[in-house]
Amino acid sequence: MHLTGNRFKFPAFFTLLLCTVVLFSCSEQRRTSVRNYPAGQPFVYESKVVLNGDLAKDEKNRLTTELDNYWDDSLKARKLQQFGFFYRIKNPPVFDTANIARSVNYMNAFLHSQGYYYASFSDTVRIDTVKDQMRTNITMYIDAGKNTTIDSVSANLGDSTLQKITDENRKNTLLKKGAPYTKQTISSELDRLVGLYRQNGYYGFTRDDIYALVDSTDISLLTLTIDPFKQAQLIADAAKRRKENPAWDISILTRPVTDSSVVTQYHIGHLYYFPETRLSDNTDSLIAHHEGMQRQDFSRSQATMFYRKGSFRYRPMREHSYIKNKELFNEELYLKSLSTLGQIGAWQQVDAIPRVRGKDSLDIYFFLTPAVKQSFTVDLEGSRNTSEVLFGNTWGVSTNFSYHNKNVWKQAIQSVTTLRTGVELSIFSQNNTGGLAQSFLTSLSHTYVFPRLIQPFKNWRALNQLENKRTLVSINGSYVNRKYFYELRSLVFGWGYEWKTKRGMGDNIWLYKPLNLELYGLDKLDSLKSLIAKNPFLTSSFNEGNVLSQSFSLIRTSISPNNKNKTHYFRLGIEEAGGLFGLIPGLRDNIYRYIKAEAEYRQSIKFPHAELAYRGFAGVGYNYGTDPVIGNTLPFFKQFTAGGPYSMRAWGLRQLGLGSSIRNDTISTTTYRDRFGDMQLEANFEYRFPLATIAGFKVTSALYTDIGNVWNVKSRGATDPDPSSRFSFKNIGKDLAIGVGTGVRIDFSYVLLRLDFAYKVKDPARLQNGGWMSIKNFEWTENRQNGLKVDNYAFQFGIGLPF
Repeated sequence: MHLTGNRFKFPAFFTLLLCTVVLFSCSEQRRTSVRNYPAGQPFVYESKVVLNGDLAKDEKNRLTTELDNYWDDSLKARKLQQFGFFYRIKNPPVFDTANIARSVNYMNAFLHSQGYYYASFSDTVRIDTVKDQMRTNITMYIDAGKNTTIDSVSANLGDSTLQKITDENRKNTLLKKGAPYTKQTISSELDRLVGLYRQNGYYGFTRDDIYALVDSTDISLLTLTIDPFKQAQLIADAAKRRKENPAWDISILTRPVTDSSVVTQYHIGHLYYFPETRLSDNTDSLIAHHEGMQRQDFSRSQATMFYRKGSFRYRPMREHSYIKNKELFNEELYLKSLSTLGQIGAWQQVDAIPRVRGKDSLDIYFFLTPAVKQSFTVDLEGSRNTSEVLFGNTWGVSTNFSYHNKNVWKQAIQSVTTLRTGVELSIFSQNNTGGLAQSFLTSLSHTYVFPRLIQPFKNWRALNQLENKRTLVSINGSYVNRKYFYELRSLVFGWGYEWKTKRGMGDNIWLYKPLNLELYGLDKLDSLKSLIAKNPFLTSSFNEGNVLSQSFSLIRTSISPNNKNKTHYFRLGIEEAGGLFGLIPGLRDNIYRYIKAEAEYRQSIKFPHAELAYRGFAGVGYNYGTDPVIGNTLPFFKQFTAGGPYSMRAWGLRQLGLGSSIRNDTISTTTYRDRFGDMQLEANFEYRFPLATIAGFKVTSALYTDIGNVWNVKSRGATDPDPSSRFSFKNIGKDLAIGVGTGVRIDFSYVLLRLDFAYKVKDPARLQNGGWMSIKNFEWTENRQNGLKVDNYAFQFGIGLPF
């Protein structure tokens, strides 16, 4: 560690942090307590696997983790993690050498399933005596050998159509020459083929009708010889070749056909819909008798609807059924129809029964149980939003009174009317602008959700393949009172389209709003007027104008194909305002003209007793308008803010930034210190771990760091009074703020409450030490140039995880 005077060096802090982590890691045994152990008898204290062999790093880590799960239960001491760094073993099993052989069998069977058929095993046992404890440590050394590879793949399906479908889709096979052989890969390939056949009309084809024949025979052993020594040599040579370079042949075959339906291609016959099915109804009886129901036929689509009250029209069922009359049965589209109909919201349960009719036709019967049509809800919630004035990286409490109708006009259209009243709180924060309650909100909104894309293009077939298609029409009126500073009234109208697509192991949610109209009225109160008089540059931050924009966003969530414990989240959003309408002279002076983009990425990696999560966010907006009334920044209700329980937790609500500017700390003694910027960069890292379970509720904690800041983008000209507030690559090291902290989270299953504590390791507004904290002259608080006392720490209270 390097200390020069009272300057705290950046590398020193992380060296200290690293040493602390290593110290904890290296002393795990000293941090492990044992309870209810058999005194005077050897008991299992630790069992681990050491895997050797010429394996790739990721493959070795995967196999080691998996093999650790194949210890016999009598050789596994369950460790419970407590308080992040301490472990407890309770009721450890008595050690018995006979259980080692059983563990070897389990591990060898697993390795066989992964294609490792020539593994060798050895073990060591060490007993450490601690008082009356005989702690037994078992280590299993495994040389996995070489993984068996696939030498050749062939398919002989017996049926010419099946063979043709297989050959046409051979490029998608999971079995490739030279690829590692595993039983899971073969199973997945057979599932893929069965799914492929069922997508092409083979409704009767199942997994039992196909199998894989694996040939591991060395053809050199088939050589005829009567010399026993030569035969022995052939066998030895073959064994050596199999061990050095094992490669097997795989053939895909079908079992003998005993039922003609297995190799029959079925076409969709008639579609029957029962949109008012009761949970007590017998589906067989409905199909046979239709008692008490009326019938409506739709000859064009070869469909029939049976109903009791006439609560639904046919259109939503037609538009969300992807299977059509006379087309080949496609199981993927059949299941997609069930899923999409269930996601509309008008029905609480959707089932279907296919029935064979004639030689090669399938009639499909849909049974849809209606959801409760109308409902009222009252909610108390904590919420945030990364770019809105009230909940911009802040914690807010709101009460929502909602009315929900799930079947408007009998078209499965949903409508939601919400009255919201809320307050923005500053809890355990250095931000004392107005006390505990800083802002108040009242809003009334109404939204229609149409279960289809309302658009002028007819017969656009590409739209038929989209899932969960919706048209959103909303109107919202709100009133915001930022205590003592301003009152903001708004009226927002939006028209947008939302749909869903699948790719790999992830889901994509797309949202396009071609029309977004926002009308704002701003009343500056006395405190804000006084502030602007002292700080004229704030004039452009509190300007009036309206927004006429369009926006596009994509949200992708996925699971890593190689690690099911690793999840990914990606969000991209783009908004453009005034591009066309700003060219109209009558509108140019009354609407904002800007483009704004945001990108966010999150990743979570779950371990047996912990979780590592990190997040990266980047956002930038550019105002290309030039009108002096509108200003040259984004409207402040569209700008970025940092600080609070969900962003840069060492700072209070909206208290970080801009850049390394200290203007607010030098020219004004006002307590109003809200910061808004046109650009934001932020990175967050958290290591989450359990602490205890109290009364059935999980208590967890986390160690975290937040790095980031907000900036302006455009210069105000040669007389710009605050150039340090603008983003510059050469100043990014100086401008970045860093906070570290820890916290306690209580998970009540239905809600998670969080109390975090964070300290400013680097504050760009701190003049000494280049903004870095000082260990020698450590301070909890400091005084700024305007005499304002500022805390170097913050407590943050939040609902839910920060990201």
